Amino acid sequence: MRILVTGAAGFIGFHLCRRLLADGHRVFGLDGLTRYYDLTLKDARLAELRPHNTFSFDEVMLEDMAGMTAAFERAAPEVVVHLAAQAGVRYSLENPRAYVDSNLVGTFNVLELAKAAKVGHLLLASTSSIYGASEKRPFEETDRADYPLTLYAASKKAGELMSHSFSHLWDIPTTAFRFFTVYGPWGRPDMSPWIFTEKIEAGKPIEIYGDNIWRDFTYVADLVEAIVRLIPAVPEKGAPVGAMDSLSPIAPWRVVNIGRGEPVKLTDLIAAIEASLGKKAERIQMAMQPGDVPLTFAGAELLEALTGYRPDTDLRDGVRAFCEWYRGYAQPL
Repeated sequence: MRILVTGAAGFIGFHLCRRLLADGHRVFGLDGLTRYYDLTLKDARLAELRPHNTFSFDEVMLEDMAGMTAAFERAAPEVVVHLAAQAGVRYSLENPRAYVDSNLVGTFNVLELAKAAKVGHLLLASTSSIYGASEKRPFEETDRADYPLTLYAASKKAGELMSHSFSHLWDIPTTAFRFFTVYGPWGRPDMSPWIFTEKIEAGKPIEIYGDNIWRDFTYVADLVEAIVRLIPAVPEKGAPVGAMDSLSPIAPWRVVNIGRGEPVKLTDLIAAIEASLGKKAERIQMAMQPGDVPLTFAGAELLEALTGYRPDTDLRDGVRAFCEWYRGYAQPL
């Protein structure tokens, strides 16, 4: 298939492109190569993808409609996987306009271009942060998610809502997936697994925000497996798979959680990193930061019903793989 992936130089986009290429697809990668974190890492990811003769890449910002239009016309995609976004919960407190430009204007541009291309399936990344102040656990796709705690979460919820309207008006089959704390090799330097690993390896103290924090850590290869299986699971209006299905009653549109459904205490992540590195961490306890929640926990029944799959990599195995990659990548720098 001809598959266009936005955010191809990002953590998840890179892994997805590599998997799609291995599966024999023609992949068109787009990325704005923003400086939210070190471009060296993004360039290194692209260097892994460029040798494939079925991979093409365009550097373009989502909000650049002319550049995006040209890229879509070259790709003529059958499927679009929209992963590019301004990420990060805490950064949305510092630079909120970046989220408006990328996650609102940029997503609107992708929707317009997917409509024009008449794609067979549009898939777009959302986030578990959408569940916000909800006190119900686990988070399920049919739950109301109307109380976001950050602009990041609000911008991703807006992307879901915009995509639903496009799906309804122009019959675009659309799947929005909500990620739960993704980690693994080639990960992002602003996320806790990298931050903790970097500091423990260097013998520096780590800061722990909140004293009882739980996350549904999802290994990146499991996440990619779920996305790959969702590509052929095209939503059909009026054909739900069960009572847990979030399928819209008026559009070929649904939202799907991608998580293990087994939350892990943050201190257990740290212990796994310590075991993998063979070093103990000096810990500094801090207050929870604005916008954070104490527990995220995915209901994964819909994903399993649609694909026959749910993420299952044990945290210790995933952390070991990340630490081995980190030592091989970061130490020579």
